[in-house]
Amino acid sequence: MADRSKAPVETIAESSADACPAEPTAELTAELTAEEIVGDISADDGSSGEQQAGDDQEGVEDTTVPDTPGDDATVALAPEAPTAPETPEDSESSAEPAGAAEPTETIEPAATVETAPLLPAPVRHSGDRIADRYRLEECLTQAGVFTSWRAVDEKLRRAVGIHLLASGHQRSKDAVAAARQAALLGDPRFVQVLDAVEEGELVYIIREWLPDATDLGTMLAEGPLEAYETYQMVRQVTDAIAAAHRRGMSHLRLTPSCVLRSDSGQYRINGLAMDAALHGLVPEDRASAELDDTRAIGTLLFASLTHRWPYPEDRHGLQGIPRTVGVVPPEQVKAGIHRGLSDLCSRVLCEHPVRHLEPLTSPQELAKAIAQLPRIKQPEPEPLVLPEYPATVYPRRDQGTTVPLPPRRPTAPLPPTPPPALPGRTGKALKWGISLVLLAAVGLGSWATAQALMDKPGTGNSQLPVNAGVGGATSAKPQTSSSSAAQHLLKITGAAEFSPLGAPIQADQVPLAIDGKASTAWTTSEYQNYPNFGNLSSRADGSGIIVDLGSAQSVSGVRLTLPVAGQTLEVLAAPADATSAPTSASSAYTQRIANLKTVGTTFDSALLATPVRTRYILIHITSLPPEPSNSAAYRGGISEIQIVG
Repeated sequence: MADRSKAPVETIAESSADACPAEPTAELTAELTAEEIVGDISADDGSSGEQQAGDDQEGVEDTTVPDTPGDDATVALAPEAPTAPETPEDSESSAEPAGAAEPTETIEPAATVETAPLLPAPVRHSGDRIADRYRLEECLTQAGVFTSWRAVDEKLRRAVGIHLLASGHQRSKDAVAAARQAALLGDPRFVQVLDAVEEGELVYIIREWLPDATDLGTMLAEGPLEAYETYQMVRQVTDAIAAAHRRGMSHLRLTPSCVLRSDSGQYRINGLAMDAALHGLVPEDRASAELDDTRAIGTLLFASLTHRWPYPEDRHGLQGIPRTVGVVPPEQVKAGIHRGLSDLCSRVLCEHPVRHLEPLTSPQELAKAIAQLPRIKQPEPEPLVLPEYPATVYPRRDQGTTVPLPPRRPTAPLPPTPPPALPGRTGKALKWGISLVLLAAVGLGSWATAQALMDKPGTGNSQLPVNAGVGGATSAKPQTSSSSAAQHLLKITGAAEFSPLGAPIQADQVPLAIDGKASTAWTTSEYQNYPNFGNLSSRADGSGIIVDLGSAQSVSGVRLTLPVAGQTLEVLAAPADATSAPTSASSAYTQRIANLKTVGTTFDSALLATPVRTRYILIHITSLPPEPSNSAAYRGGISEIQIVG
């Protein structure tokens, strides 16, 4: 399964089943035993190929355009709009899944009533530029009304996601309004909306791009999740959706491709309010929206535990449960499932939960139930297994063989034996005389050498390298080799805080990092919950300090003193011809002095084989260590910077 981490999480065609899964009647499970359920599921697995062949013969027309790898092509279920002309998207609304039994009662969100014709998605090509700023790179989704692209923000030099719609109908206006409302939420647990503009005949919505994230659909392609990972997913997603509902917002299209997991283990949700608006969905009322999102979370929980879709239809690369089985708790589908998580799923999806538990109908209720679950332990990491090497067996002498001894190393010849000392007073006098002559020769030689060096014009005190320190201070160090003789500290003429996406953190403290005192420092603010500056969009490019050498000079390395250990940083340099310090993004510093790494309280970069020519150097911090007194708070800083020439 291809990595969906870089793809937007839209489905190709609209589907009410994806937006709010149908709730099959629970009476189907009342008379079935666990053995019968397992038998029906096994029979359904064995006949899935025949059912697929039968479905293909039904001839349901598929007019969708393939999305990025891993998305399921679904059939659009749009509301009837007698006054609107038929569009390709509306033509799919009459299609139903082939071979389906009589439909069960479903609860679906009401769709918006289109007051104007739905215009087709704008036709664009790779390389086109939007708003004279965003360059389209790859088309990821082609739906009837909108298209989704991966693009490059040429102004900030970063990747973004962009949705394109044609203006002039109600859905475009609803999408812009929903995007702006989502942008005001400012919750880092949701993928951030960066811009939403209606410009002439084009509507474009810009969202954050997460290159290091993997969507839940891709994770489930490899099998069910572990209990601990499932718990983390449902807890973080539920808390985020509950917070959005408290602000009067809902998702309505929460699918596996909308849930993204970063490398640090944080789950983020894409398409809040905006996905539903793009597909013309609006909730009937607040209670209906809470129920829809709660059941969608329960569906994700069921899929993560069982690797099956809880309803008869196959969705998102997962096989559905047989229609004769109905909606059942996960523990009746797969053995060894965590009892607490299975009961939680039953309370959300089943009409009559197991063990007479109370149903859950809102994200707030679900969040409270998750908080009451017993603690689920994180699995122990797999032990490191070292390869076993065969033992060397040497034959014994009594077996008729001889073990060859390793060759001896040649030994240095012994120094010649000194001649015997002269006897009596004559020998002692001779030794004292020789000693005095040697001492006099050493003294005269040293004095002559020093005098010659001092008399040599233009050298000054060149026998010791004078290192220009911060603020013009100097320090002398004895030469140890020919390479160290050429090294010296460059003078720093100025410094500024690196804060490309937001307001400065502590701009007034920057001079403390170049004052030559390790006891003073520039420190960041305290960020909560996440080491990457609180996972705030305004700190997505980290922070740090830019030092100015006054003019382009040859730089061989950097020495740092830090107030705390555990910061992750790198050292970059601007191009040699830069006339001002780049402040828009770290990518503007095209030369590298030290790679990204986690450091202690001191850092001394390895000397470059070929010094870089630059005037501006960036100490770029990307991750902060936790506070000693509060592991949920993160803070860092820089005490002293020295540039080695």
